[in-house]
Amino acid sequence: MSKETYKGAAGGWDALLSSYQHIKEQGIVSLGSLTMLKANQPEGFDCPGCAWPDKNHHSTFEFCENGVKAVAAEATARRVTPAFFAEYSVSELATHDDYWLEGQGRLTEPMRYDAASDHYVPISWDDAFARIAAHLQALDDPNQALFYTSGRTSNEAAFLYQLLAREYGTNNMPDCSNMCHEPTSVGLAEQIGIGKGTVTLDDFEKADVIFSFGHNPGTNHPRMLGELRTAAKRGCKILAFNPVRERGLERFANPQSPVEMTTGGSTTIATHYYQPRLGGDLAVVTGMLKCVIEAGDIDRAFIDAHTTGFDAIADSVRAADWATIEIESGLSREQIEQAATIFRQSKAAIACWGMGITQHKRAVATIQMIGNLLLSRGHIGKPGAGLCPVRGHSNVQGDRTMGIYEKPSPRFLDKLGSAFAFEPPRAHGHDVVGAIEAMIAGDAKVFIGMGGNFAVATPDSERTQAALRNCALTVQVSTKLNRSHLVQGRDALILPCLGRTEIDMQAGGVQGVSVEDSMSMVHISTGMNAPASPQLRSEPAIIAGIAMATLPNSRTPWQDLVADYDRIRDRIAMVVDGFDDFNARVHQPGGFYLGNSARDRQWRNDAGKALFCVHPLAPTVAPDTQLLTLMTMRSHDQYNTTIYGLHDRYRGIKGERRVCFISRSDLDRLGYAEGDWVDIVSVWHDGERVATHFRLVEYNIPAGCIGAYYPETNPLVPLDSYAERARTPTSKSIPVRLQRSSIDVAA
Repeated sequence: MSKETYKGAAGGWDALLSSYQHIKEQGIVSLGSLTMLKANQPEGFDCPGCAWPDKNHHSTFEFCENGVKAVAAEATARRVTPAFFAEYSVSELATHDDYWLEGQGRLTEPMRYDAASDHYVPISWDDAFARIAAHLQALDDPNQALFYTSGRTSNEAAFLYQLLAREYGTNNMPDCSNMCHEPTSVGLAEQIGIGKGTVTLDDFEKADVIFSFGHNPGTNHPRMLGELRTAAKRGCKILAFNPVRERGLERFANPQSPVEMTTGGSTTIATHYYQPRLGGDLAVVTGMLKCVIEAGDIDRAFIDAHTTGFDAIADSVRAADWATIEIESGLSREQIEQAATIFRQSKAAIACWGMGITQHKRAVATIQMIGNLLLSRGHIGKPGAGLCPVRGHSNVQGDRTMGIYEKPSPRFLDKLGSAFAFEPPRAHGHDVVGAIEAMIAGDAKVFIGMGGNFAVATPDSERTQAALRNCALTVQVSTKLNRSHLVQGRDALILPCLGRTEIDMQAGGVQGVSVEDSMSMVHISTGMNAPASPQLRSEPAIIAGIAMATLPNSRTPWQDLVADYDRIRDRIAMVVDGFDDFNARVHQPGGFYLGNSARDRQWRNDAGKALFCVHPLAPTVAPDTQLLTLMTMRSHDQYNTTIYGLHDRYRGIKGERRVCFISRSDLDRLGYAEGDWVDIVSVWHDGERVATHFRLVEYNIPAGCIGAYYPETNPLVPLDSYAERARTPTSKSIPVRLQRSSIDVAA
């Protein structure tokens, strides 16, 4: 490993060079370049790299560096064929790291695990579907099956998948939302009546203040930097709250700007950068709201007309003392008052947040406190202002809209049952944590994963992987090899599917799918490349194949629906609110805006008004001076659990992933030196968990806080450590200690 301080801005020539290198490494220089010209275009495909909305398509280049990495990985020339599986046993594959596994290329044929030989062997599609059907039909109770969904899944696939699960008889639909923005969905639905953000891209052109809480756009959603750059250039104040100094929040050189590219210039993004301690954002926003209320800078007319509960929140924040706010936040009173003053002077403010907010015990409270702050000055439901959760997967929001949810509303179930002539199950199902617990207990015996990499994306990796191995059957619908294929049940199948960039040919011709971005824009996505193998099937076709084999008495015309996805969209229009005339609207260039009730100041919650939610501060700073708080994080060469490379350019790391970012003060206090190798030990009520062999790297991070990459540190997240009321793993606030590495470094 080497470490060097990165002096450049985010983006710029380095982003272009990195993009080219990734296309070249995948052996698709010509194909990759042509493919990217269709990314996020009206007649092209939706980039799978993130859920940031598309612009108005004035430019041919509607993509970013990490989008290129995602597309290059999917369009790669490399293949994982039956010959590959004949060469490598599962035990041997398991010795390789995740980067190597993903790097082998695209899966080409359905495969079945043969326990006798410890190899995957080919299986026909019909036999694979029959095998799944036999397992599902043999279960004593439909609730012994789990139907997991990745946020990459299209609206059409998600709708069919939830229909399959519910016709089968269960609401066991854990999904990746359970591990990321579930606190957003819970908190906002209660507070403003809808679990989605209230802004559109147009609002970023009108805001005079943008708050960025706990997210890193330079790596996780780089196209957002274009909006932030434009806002900064017109004088919008951008306040970043992030424990780590991230280059994408500091400076950005737009690769589409001839001036910045030819002069080496860049744009300053954050006008103010604050580094709270991990988990300190609730105290930060409490302090800001305290300043606003005590100064009397509230929108009384808005509060009286549109909200309830203001007096209670006002009493609560007035009672919060500054000593506690400073300790809990990690910021000084002066810093918080500065941020509050900027907000008080704002005419239109947007608050953005990511998983640095959602993956904490009090995540729901923090999100609702951000909502309280904006409500206090009427900054929801007016131009240039509102709430903006920044989601990761390209259709994670759409999947939830389509009914991928373990706790569906009675209204949704009523409409679904009416449209498809069956009685859907009413009992709530398992979320991700509940699914793992059920597999451990033997109460869930079949696991079907529609995309994703469940074995390593989830918390408490050792227990999760033991849970999967406890299943009678595990099924992984995937494009590429990953760890979950090697953590199999007693019977296991790999079903290879089409990628977002590939032509989806069905009986009715070439099909397009639809997706919903973070700002509720719904648009079509149509692949352009030849499939990686003639054996690949689309996710809707795979779901229909499972359904027809498993549900012989189903009245759903599965085959007809898959022949023409317009027919699926017609059924979606019958069931899902807001999708009237779905086909007519989604085929328009750019698609359509789904709408947002809170944006229109219609509050569809129990109160009938926006709700001020009281969340008093409680001490969380550990008295044990040997304990640190760990946050898991992505490297720049990574998308969720997919590892594109071993570098982290902006943080100056090359050739290594097992690194632990730590402050100079903690190095000195704990008696370590930069470069020392340590084991990270999480400390929990049920014992300790250990992740071995991490190299300490001095970094600009608050004392008492450390950071390291996931999935390598996911084994440290206890299964029962999750957000209150939302059960999202607390991956950004893990109590840990360090110890000298148990591995011989020389070896």
